[in-house]
Amino acid sequence: MISSPSHSSSPTHSARLKSTAPLPPTELQQAVDWAIVSRRSIRAFLPTPVSPEEVHAILDLARYAASGMNTQPWRVHVLTGAAKERLTAVIAAVDNDDDVTATLVEPYHYYPLEWLPPYVDRRRKVGWDLYGLLGIAKGDKARMHAQHGRNYRFFDAPVGLIFTVNRVLQAGSLMDYGMFLQSLMVAARARGLDTCPQVAFTKFHQVIHAELGIPDTEMVVCGMSLGHADPACIENTLVTERESVGSFTTYHE
Repeated sequence: MISSPSHSSSPTHSARLKSTAPLPPTELQQAVDWAIVSRRSIRAFLPTPVSPEEVHAILDLARYAASGMNTQPWRVHVLTGAAKERLTAVIAAVDNDDDVTATLVEPYHYYPLEWLPPYVDRRRKVGWDLYGLLGIAKGDKARMHAQHGRNYRFFDAPVGLIFTVNRVLQAGSLMDYGMFLQSLMVAARARGLDTCPQVAFTKFHQVIHAELGIPDTEMVVCGMSLGHADPACIENTLVTERESVGSFTTYHE
């Protein structure tokens, strides 16, 4: 278990939230907008370290995410160094064994059991756009497997995060969790860092539980890579298409 960094006493975020905004309105809007719009799923990271203090600061902001009745359902496991390498090695060993992976069961259904348009079309497009950038041809199962396996190395990011939730909580807490994860990723962007949220880890929840000593009362929600994007890697040029506001919004007057 990795201990959190020690911190000297300082004004709480609650106190700071009551103070004047740190930037003029237009600059503040532009800064927040930039942090949201520039967030992308990064799939190749530099080895540049991220300090424990930076990780703590990001989590310290993300904890202000909204949650129903202030339940705050999130629990976070931060992995760096040898701890991260041990987990990635154990998962890789399982991932490369077809007989074992065939027996794995997801802890919850993240994706639909039946894919329908337009969701299946969007899923296929982002997959083939990524493989196209990497030069992976359709049917090249070996390279697809190798690329997917990079998930379990946290795409070489210096920090890996595993998120869990108590099993007694219901679907509403997963909605709350989404707001927490988005807050974390936006806070990372404000610090010049990048992330990749990864549901790929859930299939290996039993391995993760055993390696990190997570009690059975907790369920793995997802993982996340955190670090500095490698600008030289072509996969990081992928920008997914987004629907216009008009395509998903109905105004009632």
